[in-house]
Amino acid sequence: MSQEKTSFVYVTYIRSTPQKVFDAITQPEIARRYWGHENVSDWKPGSGWQHVRADAQRQVQLVGKVVEVSPPTRLVITWADPSRADDPAGYSRVSFDIAPYDEMVRLTVTHDELEAGSGMAKGIQQGWPIVLSSLKSLLETGQGIDVFAKPKAAA
Repeated sequence: MSQEKTSFVYVTYIRSTPQKVFDAITQPEIARRYWGHENVSDWKPGSGWQHVRADAQRQVQLVGKVVEVSPPTRLVITWADPSRADDPAGYSRVSFDIAPYDEMVRLTVTHDELEAGSGMAKGIQQGWPIVLSSLKSLLETGQGIDVFAKPKAAA
């Protein structure tokens, strides 16, 4: 029996250009400013990519392959915990679709082929909104937000 799959879609609008949004996703020196991680690859179809923590330990948090690259409008990658890198069923897929929208950009992130109910599926539902909010803040104001922040307890 195959595992049930689920997906997560997040759309945001950013006062920027498609090229700047694409660069923010693919260039490690920009990604670390809003994500606290670097996305490392040569960004060629079939190449590997790593999501590396931008701290002294430089721990690899995620791995995958580049599926499709059409700068500056589309990037598709596979996505897995390094502990499941040898298990094809452990991979999900992330598509970044970047489209001009009046004087801004519409960024649609579709994370699909996720195992329904898995820790990864739950994690990305919390992770993508704060990461993409930080990306938007960085590109619009020059400063990202703390993606590692936790909710404060009610007084």
